[in-house]
Amino acid sequence: MRILGLTGSIAMGKSFAASVFDAFGVPVFDADAAVHRLLAPGGGAVAAVLADFPGSGDGRGGIDRAALGRRVFADRAALRRLEAILHPLVRDCERRFLERCARARVPLAVLDIPLLLETGGERRTDRVAVVTCHPLLQEQRARRRPGMTAEKLAAIRAAQMPEAEKRKRAHYLIATGQGKGATLAIIRRIVLDMRRLPPRVWPERWFLNARQGSRPHAA
Repeated sequence: MRILGLTGSIAMGKSFAASVFDAFGVPVFDADAAVHRLLAPGGGAVAAVLADFPGSGDGRGGIDRAALGRRVFADRAALRRLEAILHPLVRDCERRFLERCARARVPLAVLDIPLLLETGGERRTDRVAVVTCHPLLQEQRARRRPGMTAEKLAAIRAAQMPEAEKRKRAHYLIATGQGKGATLAIIRRIVLDMRRLPPRVWPERWFLNARQGSRPHAA
């Protein structure tokens, strides 16, 4: 089984790209969705987060993610404590996803992780695809999101790897903003190319790098 890491900065079109892989029959692990489940009522991270961040509950047995995000956004020490809780749990979700894919004998699985390169997660993949678009289009998309301001967007961009560096480290670039047909054609070529590659990461190197602390995005 081959593993493709899928990543991209805010509002680049990564969610659409992930949906295309899924439509092509490639199973996709969504790290953000895993975090949401962990913080939802009954989620595996709720008790630990409440213990470390009192008052962060949502009144329904889960975590108020927006309030928690505001709490850790400008506090690096608090963010590190939250990551220490969430990252191992998300990585365990990733492992179980890959084990299910391996049992199903799928030829290719995708790990959709927003900060894949920033956290060293590319070591758990065979190749990396970076979703990208023109900076002006990125800003237009981002500013349409509820609660997004120019200041918040600037802070998010500052926390992410520069786009030029991401592009340099990518095996594949998935351009969006040029029509859905063009994006579909790019992803179709990636799927065909990945399926021709000899698998190198799963399972031995994945487990080795997971133990060494490469972390999926968890914020």
